[in-house]
Amino acid sequence: MTQSLASTESAPHTGGRFSPGLLLGALGVVYGDIGTSPLYAFKEAVRAASGGAPPEPAAVLGAVSLILWALILIVSIKYAVLILRADNRGEGGIMAMLALLGARHAAPGTWAGALLVVGLVGAALLYGDGAITPAISVLSAVEGLKVVAPGLAPAVVPITLAILIGLFLIQNKGAGFIGRIFGPVMLAWFCVLAVLGVAGILHAPQVLTALNPWRAVDFVGHAGLHVGFAMLGAAFLAVTGGEAMYADLGHFGARPIRVAWFALVLPALMLNYLGQGAALLAEPGAIENPFYHLAPDWAQWPLIGLATLATVIASQAIITGVFSLTQQAMQLGFLPFIRVVHTARDERGQIYVPAVNWLLAVATLGAVVLFESSDRLAGAYGIAVSMLMAITTLLAALIARRWGYTLAAVAAVNGFFLAIDLLFLAANSVKVVEGGWFPLVLTALVATLMLTWRKGTMLLEAARVNLRMPEEVFRARMAKDPPIRLPGSAVFLSSATRGIPLHMTRFLERSHALHERAVIVTALYEETPSVPARHRAEVRQLTPDLYRVTLRYGFMEDASVPEGLAEAVRAGLLPVCFQEDPTVFIGHETIIPTHRVPGMAVWRENLFAFMMRNAERTGAFFCVPAHQLIEVGTEIEI
Repeated sequence: MTQSLASTESAPHTGGRFSPGLLLGALGVVYGDIGTSPLYAFKEAVRAASGGAPPEPAAVLGAVSLILWALILIVSIKYAVLILRADNRGEGGIMAMLALLGARHAAPGTWAGALLVVGLVGAALLYGDGAITPAISVLSAVEGLKVVAPGLAPAVVPITLAILIGLFLIQNKGAGFIGRIFGPVMLAWFCVLAVLGVAGILHAPQVLTALNPWRAVDFVGHAGLHVGFAMLGAAFLAVTGGEAMYADLGHFGARPIRVAWFALVLPALMLNYLGQGAALLAEPGAIENPFYHLAPDWAQWPLIGLATLATVIASQAIITGVFSLTQQAMQLGFLPFIRVVHTARDERGQIYVPAVNWLLAVATLGAVVLFESSDRLAGAYGIAVSMLMAITTLLAALIARRWGYTLAAVAAVNGFFLAIDLLFLAANSVKVVEGGWFPLVLTALVATLMLTWRKGTMLLEAARVNLRMPEEVFRARMAKDPPIRLPGSAVFLSSATRGIPLHMTRFLERSHALHERAVIVTALYEETPSVPARHRAEVRQLTPDLYRVTLRYGFMEDASVPEGLAEAVRAGLLPVCFQEDPTVFIGHETIIPTHRVPGMAVWRENLFAFMMRNAERTGAFFCVPAHQLIEVGTEIEI
C-alpha cells in the first residue's frame, strides 16, 4: 500500500544546490524588488526625518544608518541566516510554513485554527504587496524624467501606465523569454548601484560614519515620536522585497540566495545608500531625487532606461510570485479552482493565471492613477510587508519549537526580531490614512475569499458525508439487485476516500446500470511540495469489478487523473483497461444558501455559491479530456 506523506515532517536544512546559473537567476527573480528600492526608499526616509525642510546632516546620516542596519538585521540575519532554514523539503513561503505546522485541517475555534487564519492573512498580504510593488517601482524609475527633462513631468503617469499595461498584456506569453534576461540585467543594475555609490561617497567621505548604528538610534531618539515613527516607516521601504528570499527558496535553493545577497546585493545596496547620503551632504537640494543626482549628466538617460528595465523585472517577479501563490492556495483548498495556463512545456513553475493577472492589473493601474507619484505611493507601501514579516517571524518561532529548539532560545531570537517587526509595523500603521488603507483593503478582500471558501468547502463536505452511501451498504445492494452492465470502464471522481460518491449512486438509481468495470478516484494534495511517482497511487479493491484509487500530489505539483491512473496501471495495481478511453463521471453541485442549515452568514454562503459557479470545471482542473466527461448534477443546501 502506498505510504502517506501527509504527516511526515522535514528536518531543517539549507539545501546544497549551487551553480552560476542559479546564482544569476536569483539576482533577477529574488532581488528585483529590494534591488530597486534605492530609487525611492532613501529619499522618503530623509524627507520624513527633515519634515519637508532642507535636510540637516544629522537627518541624512540618521536615515542612512537606519537603512543600513535594517538591511543587516532584517534581511541579512533574520531572513538569510534564520528564516531560510524553515523550509518544507526545499520549498519556502507562507503556504510552506502552514504545511509544516499542520494547520491546513485545523478545526475552527482551536489554537491551530487561529494560527491558520493568521497564516491566510499573511498570504493575502502578498496580494496587496503584489499590487503596490509594480506601481511604485516603475513609477519611481520613470520619475527620473523629472530630473533630466522637467518638461516631461506630465507624461510620467501615462508612460508608467503604458509600461504596466504592456507588462500585464504579455503575461500569457510566459515569463520564460523575460527570464532569460532577468539575471544579466540585474547583475548590471547592482554593479551600477555600487559604482554610483562609490562615486558619491568620494564627494563626502564623512557619510561613512553612518555605519555606526548609534547614528540611527541617536537621531530617532531625539527627533520626537512623530518624526521618528515617520522615518522608521519610510526607511522600512528599503527592506521590502526581502521576503522574496524565503518565497523563492524552492526555485533556487538557500545557498545561491545567500551567496548572491552577501557577495553582491548587500554590498551594492549599502554603497548606493551611502552614496545617496553623501550626495545630500554635499548638495542638500538633491533631495528631489538623490538617486539620479549620483549619475553624471551624460549617464542620466541610460540610467533611466536601465532603472525602468530593472523595475519591470522586479514587477514581473512579483506577478509570477502571485501566480505561484494562487496555485498553491488552490491546491491546499484555500481558493477555488481557477484556470491555470502552463506557458512552458519544460518548466513546471512557469504558469499564467488569467483571472489573477487581470485583477492584479486593475489594482496596480488603479494605484498609479489614484496616487500619481512614488512619494504618495510610499504612504501605501510598507504596511502590508511589515505585517507579513511579523507573521513570518511568529510562524518561524512555532516551527522552531516544533523542531525541538528550546523555548528560551526561540523566545530570545525570534522575540528580538518580532520586536523589530512590530516596531516597523507600528511606524507603518501611521500611514494608513495616507494610503496604507489601499493594500489593507485588498488584503481584507482576499482573506475574506480564502476564509469563506475554506469554511464553505467544509460545510459542503459535511453535507456530502450525510448523503454518501457507505461502501458496505453499496456492496450489499449490488449483490441483492445487480444493475445492468454497460460495456467499458467508468471513473467516478470523488472528494473523499470513504463512501460512495453521490453522483455515482444517483447515476445508478436513475439508470439502473453501471459499467463493467468502475473505479472511484480521489486526488489529494499533501502538505509537501511534491510526492514521488512511486507513492502516487494507493488502490483498494471494493468488489471484483470496483476499485478505489487515491492519488497523492504535492502542493507544487499539478494533479492529473489520467497520469495518476497510468501510474497505477504501470505499478500493476489496476487493469490496463482503465487507460483505454474510460467514461469519467463528476458531480456538479449547485449550492443553495439557506438559514435552515447552521454554518456561515447568508452573504458568505452566497459568496461561496458565486465562487463555486465561477470556478474551473473539476474535469479540466484534473486534466480529464472533455470527450470523456459526463456531469451528474445535484442541489445541496448549506
